[in-house]
Amino acid sequence: MTETKSSRTENERAALPKARKRSFGVLLPFALFAALAGLFFIALNAGDPSSLPSALVGKPVPAFELQPLNAVDAKTTAQDNVSSEVLGNGKPAIVHFFASWCGPCREEHPAVMALSEKLRAQDPGIPFFGINYKDEATAARRFLGGYGDPYTHIGVDRSGRTAIDFGVYGVPEIYVIAGDGTVLFRHAGPLTKEAVETSILPLMQDDASTATTGQRPSAGQEPSG
Repeated sequence: MTETKSSRTENERAALPKARKRSFGVLLPFALFAALAGLFFIALNAGDPSSLPSALVGKPVPAFELQPLNAVDAKTTAQDNVSSEVLGNGKPAIVHFFASWCGPCREEHPAVMALSEKLRAQDPGIPFFGINYKDEATAARRFLGGYGDPYTHIGVDRSGRTAIDFGVYGVPEIYVIAGDGTVLFRHAGPLTKEAVETSILPLMQDDASTATTGQRPSAGQEPSG
């Protein structure tokens, strides 16, 4: 049967909506991704990155068990590993994500060292976890050897799984953990003297006294999240 010009035109017209639907279905995921990426970019650049929200504040710290930096290429047992089981045992703690390749981590390191010294003066038994994020062990050890090691424990998060569980946007980030194992505070971006003095140290001191007196800090001292 010979196809006429009119029948071809009708077939082409009928095929147009289907083609448009297919094109829309292909482009929709890319459009959604671009929109989300744009919102995230705006959030990162709209002032202080530490104001980015954290869904973890007020919730239990995510469980983790990581190989220690000084034995990352050796066989280790659970007893050797850096574990969240140390957290929630009555003492407040710090969890800090860092990497040797991270420029802002170098920028903030004097403030991290100062925080570590103040916490050790307050109580040498306060856990200060360093979580080395997607880094080479040799480079991380060189970084700490050159700039100073503020940590009581250093775990290696090669896969980034622990960072994902914490909701880390990017290194550096620091978390204050209460003595009962809940997340009190999160600071994204390079640590500042202001954040240490006005947010972190008061929380650490309040929670340390809470562990002694059994009383929670007053509402005015709770983190806003």
